[in-house]
Amino acid sequence: MTDTQTQTGIPCAAMRGGTSKGLVFLDDDLPRDQAIRDAVLLAAMGSPDERQIDGMGGSHPLTSKVAVVSRSPTSIADIEYLFLQVWPDRAEVSDNQNCGNMLAAVGPFAIERGLVAATDPVTPVRIWMRNTQTLATASVQTPGRLVRYDGSARIDGVPGTHAPIPIVFADVAGSSCGALLPTGNVTDVIEGTQVTCIDNGMPVVCISAAHLGYPGRSHRQNSRTTTS
Repeated sequence: MTDTQTQTGIPCAAMRGGTSKGLVFLDDDLPRDQAIRDAVLLAAMGSPDERQIDGMGGSHPLTSKVAVVSRSPTSIADIEYLFLQVWPDRAEVSDNQNCGNMLAAVGPFAIERGLVAATDPVTPVRIWMRNTQTLATASVQTPGRLVRYDGSARIDGVPGTHAPIPIVFADVAGSSCGALLPTGNVTDVIEGTQVTCIDNGMPVVCISAAHLGYPGRSHRQNSRTTTS
């Protein structure tokens, strides 16, 4: 019997962006058919499996993310970025939201892969975010026209220091829900709790810490991390 199965190698980069981590692909390297593409990404991450033992995922939504990057066909951006959330515990790939964390990784990736020409000492990369149809510009440190990853910038949730990547967002208010205040109100009461619903880059609900039983000043280890 002849084994007709074949394997296809697909290049990608494993990168951290902000407090997230995932795989970054060139759009042209992935299958055009969405169902096949999703099957490839699930296999690459090792989902569905809570440990993602047979893939590159880190057994947590924050470390099971995918960025798909391509050259922009328009003059307003240099590249396009599609964010895909690969869930560890189920066979699902979602594009329902954007990810500002992985956004920080696509600028360096685009320069490394030759989609954007580096300039000395900083390279601005204009990124069209396909999930929300909005524009952001990332400033990547490129001394000598090479991407620099080490530096003195520090963010909560990531040990050590690294090169900063400032990002400027344009017209992100209401990008997911259609308005900065999706309900039309500054505050709402939901199940007896006063909240503020905001859509500014991605939808969030702001709740007073006191309503959740937390003091105004809490140690970081007592906070709860949510997927972004």
